[in-house]
Amino acid sequence: MSRIRAAIVGGSGYTGGELARLLLFHPEVEITQVASGSRAGQFLHSVHPNLRKLTGIRFCRPEDLMPCDVLFLCLPHGASAGMMEHYRTLAPRVIDLSADFRLRSSTLYQRWYGGEHPATHLLGEAVYGLPELHRAELSEATLVSGTGCMATASILGLAPLYRAGLVNEQMPLVVEAKIGSSAAGAAPGASSHHPDRSGAVRSFQPTGHRHSAELIQELGVLRGQPDGLTQSVAFSATAVELVRGILVTAHVFLNEQIDEKVLWRVYREAYGREPFIRIVKERSGVYRYPEPKILAGSNFCDIGFELDAAQRRVVVMAALDNLMKGAAGNAVQAMNCMFGLDETAGLLFPGLHPV
Repeated sequence: MSRIRAAIVGGSGYTGGELARLLLFHPEVEITQVASGSRAGQFLHSVHPNLRKLTGIRFCRPEDLMPCDVLFLCLPHGASAGMMEHYRTLAPRVIDLSADFRLRSSTLYQRWYGGEHPATHLLGEAVYGLPELHRAELSEATLVSGTGCMATASILGLAPLYRAGLVNEQMPLVVEAKIGSSAAGAAPGASSHHPDRSGAVRSFQPTGHRHSAELIQELGVLRGQPDGLTQSVAFSATAVELVRGILVTAHVFLNEQIDEKVLWRVYREAYGREPFIRIVKERSGVYRYPEPKILAGSNFCDIGFELDAAQRRVVVMAALDNLMKGAAGNAVQAMNCMFGLDETAGLLFPGLHPV
């Protein structure tokens, strides 16, 4: 069997670099081209120095892309939707890591992104690329969306409770996400300037974050609400002094009194066989709850929980690397599902400790 020919558009950013790193070591994949409008002609390792001596690929111009088996789009929001029909002529399978096709509803898109979607006819076709929720659909998909990094951690942490029907949807869902600087992308800006970013714990979007829409959509599906979760979602985002990593802390109010054994059963039934989900809830130790620091470079999502029985409240914690399970790693996992490969192929790096 010949290797899968993969190409990347927007390969000069952090996500494109991570995709290249993963695909270079994927046993079933050959990278044929990596396109960049600003870096054409330069070696890949001139932008991603960790790839030195691993590849001699040079960036090509986006207009010089040749047909391939799967095309990864690592473009800014709004850049891929208008060009999608063209990109689909280059590959029978396209994985778009931007936000352009994450939402199935044009109404939900307009509400959260402030304008009409330029390719509404494709919204219903695109599969939300989270294998833990959409594995069966991915196996038949030709257009797959990436997932928001904070949304990924939140949805994975909360999905078992919603699927089990334990959530009191008359109470708000409260989610706080703390995220590292790489989520802002490779382009420098005032907020990423070292004297301003160093030591920061900065609330940058206490309300109205667009990743809320993905929670509304995906948790709504789990609750049999295809038009979106009717429960109020209060989502806040905070920048912290990490390069990679997300820690989500969610407060969920329950509709019945339960004990911790029930929670363990719910999460084990949901994730006991998932290759990249780990339940982290120890009795003691520094790492008794999820910690993004030890997940850098890995495709794992660590999930923990704590029951406040007096308030019928569960505090759910979920941690991941925003560039991996929150972006490039998750995209490769989705690709593995699309091609019927071992889902863990190219993705078993465990992270480092200490780091």
